[in-house]
Amino acid sequence: EKWRLIIFGRFPYEEQWRSAVGMAIILVMLVLTALPQFWNRKGVRFLIAGWAASLAVFFALMYGGVWGLEEVDSDSWGGLPLTVMLTLIGMTASAPIGILLALGRRSELPLVRNLCTAYIELVRGVPLITVLFVAAFVFPLLMPAGSESSTFWRVAVGIVLFQAAYMAETVRGGLQAIPPAQMAAAESLGLSRLQAYLYVLLPQALAAVIPAFVNSLLSTFMDTSLVTVVSMYDLLGSLRLALGDPVWREFFGIGYLFVGFIYFVTSFLMSWYSQWLEKRIKRGTVRA
Repeated sequence: EKWRLIIFGRFPYEEQWRSAVGMAIILVMLVLTALPQFWNRKGVRFLIAGWAASLAVFFALMYGGVWGLEEVDSDSWGGLPLTVMLTLIGMTASAPIGILLALGRRSELPLVRNLCTAYIELVRGVPLITVLFVAAFVFPLLMPAGSESSTFWRVAVGIVLFQAAYMAETVRGGLQAIPPAQMAAAESLGLSRLQAYLYVLLPQALAAVIPAFVNSLLSTFMDTSLVTVVSMYDLLGSLRLALGDPVWREFFGIGYLFVGFIYFVTSFLMSWYSQWLEKRIKRGTVRA
């Protein structure tokens, strides 16, 4: 009776097919990206084009105002599509920022090293719920009068900046596990410091931190439930909306089991895939 409210949140009832189609497109692209058949030059070009088109279609369907679709404000987004998109944006955008912060923290330039260290330690010392509150309510007060920004994007940026600090420490741990002699060997072959990081150190470091990376992914997926503090309703928040019906409140156990099952299956699949990826990388290393 309440499954559509739980899955799609406050998205207009008659327009929920748009949210379903957009989420399905994103999930298909996630599956294609995980397939080794696309891990070559031609496949990467296809994935880049596919992701660009998929994201454009997703936001066109969600926002509306095109193709004769009714406009829907991002404040009405919710449920599983909101959880998936915040997780996707948070992890995808925080990864390159985290890598840059990790490299900056290892930089020989004192100014760069100190700035990156200060940012990482400052963000890691603040809970995510505070970051979301600042992004949703404090940041608009600092903007020029008359300027407007969507709560969705402010929250997404907050998640990205928060996860980037943890990603930086994850990558830095992987880099520290690599013997310093490898940098010296790369430089002796004529590689610049940047080339040594790109072609020698970072590939090894990123392969070594796959478990930690998946842990961050699962953490981001779970932490999206905190967006309820800024009046956005993800999967768990949409369940709380359903429990607002006093007639349906006695079925709260079934509702939480349903949501818990979705979280468990999603987390299990991500964990299983990370283990498979680790084994594949180890087999490639042995062959080499």
